[in-house]
Amino acid sequence: MKKVILKVEGMSCSACQNRVEKYLNKQDGVSASVNLVMAQALIEYDDEKVSLSDLDRFIEESGYKSAGIYHEELEEKKDNTKYYLIGFAFLIIVIMYISMSHMIGFPVIPFLHMMNYPINYGITLLILTIPFIIFGFDIVKCGIVKLIHKSPNMDTLVTIGVLASYTYSIINLIFLIKGNYKLVNNLYFESSAMIIYFIKLGRFIDKHSKEKTKEAIKELVLITPQSAIIKTNKGEKEVTIDEVKKGDILICKPGMKVAADGIITSGETHLDEAFITGESLPIKKGKNDKVIAGSINIDGLLEYKAEKIGPESTISEIVRLVVEAISTKAPIGRLADKVSGYFVPGIMIIATITFISYLLLGYSFNEAIISFVTVLVVACPCALGLATPLAIVASEGTCAKKGILIKTSETLENVNKIDTIIFDKTGTLTYGNLKISKINNYSKYKNNELLTIIASLENNSTHPIANTFKDYYNSKIKISNFKNITGIGLFGNINKKEFYVGNNKLFKKLNIKNEYLKDEKDLIEKGNSIIYVFENNKVIALIGIKDIIRENAKSTIKELIKRNKEIIMLSGDNEQTANIIAKELGIDKVIANVLPSEKEKVIKELINNNHKVMMVGDGINDAPSLASATIGVSIKSGTDIAGDSADVILMQDDLSKIVSLFNISKKTINVIKQNLFWAFIYNILMIPLAIGLLKSLGLSITPMIASISMTISSLCVVFNSLRLKKINNEKN
Repeated sequence: MKKVILKVEGMSCSACQNRVEKYLNKQDGVSASVNLVMAQALIEYDDEKVSLSDLDRFIEESGYKSAGIYHEELEEKKDNTKYYLIGFAFLIIVIMYISMSHMIGFPVIPFLHMMNYPINYGITLLILTIPFIIFGFDIVKCGIVKLIHKSPNMDTLVTIGVLASYTYSIINLIFLIKGNYKLVNNLYFESSAMIIYFIKLGRFIDKHSKEKTKEAIKELVLITPQSAIIKTNKGEKEVTIDEVKKGDILICKPGMKVAADGIITSGETHLDEAFITGESLPIKKGKNDKVIAGSINIDGLLEYKAEKIGPESTISEIVRLVVEAISTKAPIGRLADKVSGYFVPGIMIIATITFISYLLLGYSFNEAIISFVTVLVVACPCALGLATPLAIVASEGTCAKKGILIKTSETLENVNKIDTIIFDKTGTLTYGNLKISKINNYSKYKNNELLTIIASLENNSTHPIANTFKDYYNSKIKISNFKNITGIGLFGNINKKEFYVGNNKLFKKLNIKNEYLKDEKDLIEKGNSIIYVFENNKVIALIGIKDIIRENAKSTIKELIKRNKEIIMLSGDNEQTANIIAKELGIDKVIANVLPSEKEKVIKELINNNHKVMMVGDGINDAPSLASATIGVSIKSGTDIAGDSADVILMQDDLSKIVSLFNISKKTINVIKQNLFWAFIYNILMIPLAIGLLKSLGLSITPMIASISMTISSLCVVFNSLRLKKINNEKN
C-alpha cells in the first residue's frame, strides 16, 4: 500500500468532507481520511489496482476537484476577498438604509420611499443586490452542482434559500410594476444580499483563523535555507539547495543555517536547534556529530557531509508526520461526521415540510417561503463540521511547536485514556551514557576549570570515559609530554604543571597515602566510577561518573503519579542497579533483567488485562515494545524519525514533555466536546425558532438574522479551538 496526501478544492462543510471520504472508501484498494480544515485527503491505496490519476478522478466524480499532491511549500495565493468585503459592507449599509430607514425613524430618501415610490424602491433594491448574487456565484454554483450530484451540502442549503427568496422577490416586483403596489411588502432582496454577505464574511474569518492553526507547519517549511556552500577542488562554491547531492561536503559559516541533514567532518561549534527540539540553549557539536537542516551555526566553522536532502530531511519528515496526523480522524470526531452525513438532506426535508405546513395551515405564500428560507439558512452545519478538525489542527500545531510529534489524531485522544505508563531505564530515565554525577573539589580551581583540564588530557585518549568530558574541551590549552598509563590513567604537562587523571591506583604509583577513602566509598556505593585528579602529586579533585538520571525525570514521575497513573520501570540491568534508580525516582514497581522481547510480553499482558498502556523508550531496542503499547512514546535527538515505531516522538531529551502531552490531550478533548455541544445546541435551539414553533411566544427570526446567527455559531467554534494554541505547561 502506498500513501499520498491530495489537496481537495470546493469543500465548505462536513457534508462535503463526508461525501468525498465515503466515495473514496467505496473504491477497491482505497482507504481515505478527508480533513475539512486542511482541505486534504490522506489516502492509502494499492498501486496495483489504483493510480494517482484514478484518485484524482474519484475526487472529481464525488463532485469536488483534486488540486494534486500536497507539497510543503504551501504557496501563498493573493486573496482580494478582504477588499471585496469592505466594498460590499458599504453597499450593505446603503441597502439596509433604503429598506429599513422608515422603520427606525431615520430620514427617508424621498424618491425611494417605500410607499410613495414603490417601483423606484423595488428596482433600486434589485439593482443594488445583483452584485451580491455575482459575489456569491461560487456558492450558488457549488450548491447546484452538489444537488445535481445528489450530494447536497451547506452551499446547497444557502443556494436554495437565496434563489427562492430572490426569485420570489423578482416575481413580486414584476407584479408591482404592473400596478399591484401591495406587493412592495413582499420584496426580500436585502435578505438575499445579507445572507450571501455574512456567509462570505464568515468564511473569510474562518479561513483566516484556520491559517493561524497552520503556522507551525509553515514555520517548519521555511526553516531550510535555499542555498548552500559546497567544498570543491577549486574552493568554495555557492549553489541552490536543489543542486546539493548526497555525499557532498558542505561548509557552514557562523550565522549561516545548515543546508542539509548530515555528519560533521571537520570543525566544532554551537548549533541552535530550538526550531526542532524546543531546546532554548545552543548545543555544542563536533566531528562525527549529526546536524539537522535549518540549524543555526552560532560561532564555529563547520564542514559536513550531506546525507539527507529535500524530502528525506528531518524537517520534511516532521512536516509529513504533522500533516498526516492532522488528516487522520479522532474517534470523538466520528459522531459529528455521522450526524453531518444525514444532516443536510434532513434539513431540506424539514424546510420543505415547513413550507407545505404553512400553506396547509392557511398562512400566506409569503410567510411560507420566508420560513422555508430561514430554516435552510439557519441550519447550515458549518459549526458542526469544524468542531473536531479545527481543534485537532490547533493542537497538532501546539504540539509541533513544543517538539512533540504525534502521528495520528487518534493518538491525541487516546493519551487521555492511559492508566499505566512503562518507562525503559537506560537511555530513557537515564541518559544512556556516562555523565558527571558528583565533583569533590579540593582545589582553588572552579569546577569548570577542573573539567577543562581533564578534558584536555582525555581528548588524547580513546577510552569511553573520554566522551564524558568532551563538552569541556578547549583547544587553546596545550598538553605536552602526554602519556597513557595503562590500567591507571593519563599524564600530561599544562603550563609547566604535572597533571594525572585516573583511578585510585595512582596513589600507589605516586607513593601517596589516600586520605579520601570515605568520599570514594560514598561514590562507589551510589554506582559511580571514580576519577582522581592530581596536580604536582597532590589530589585536587575526586569525580564520580555514572549513567545519571535525566533532568526532569523525577518531577515528571511525581506529576504522573499525582495524576493516578501507575508507573512501571522496565530494565535489562541487574535488579540492584535498577532499584537504586527507581528508588531515587519514586517508582515502586520495577521489572529488571528483561530482554526487549520480554518487555513486549509485559506490555501485552497488561493490555490483555484491560489496561491502557503508554510505553516510553529510546526508539531503538524498544521498537517492539513501542509498537505493542496502546501509545508508544519515543525520545529522539531530532534525527532519524522516519522509521520510528512510536506513536509520539519527543524531539528533545525532556521527559516533562509527557506531562505537556497529557495537558494538551485533556484540553483538546474538552474543547472538542465544548465545540460539539455548542454546535448541536445551536441547531436544537435555532431550527424550531426558524420553523416558527415559538411564534406564540413572540419569538421568530428572519433569513437575515438566521445568516448572522449561523456565522456567529461558526466563529464561536473557531475562536474556542484557537485557545488550544496558547496551551502552556501548567498542571491541571
